[in-house]
Amino acid sequence: MHTGGMISRARSMLCAFYDDERGDVPGWVLVTLMTAGLVVLIWAVAGPALTSLFEQAIQRVSGL
Repeated sequence: MHTGGMISRARSMLCAFYDDERGDVPGWVLVTLMTAGLVVLIWAVAGPALTSLFEQAIQRVSGL
């Protein structure tokens, strides 16, 4: 196979890969929003407990 054919084949394979891997934009937006919602929900539930745990750990380490 000559060089021009290899380049052409590589270019067509790259274009096909790019077209297949573009993804579904509305789907990715939905996944991102759901992930952000879960983070906010978990933080709202676990935030006070984590803050208390952190403060206790700092007090034990610093001896205050």
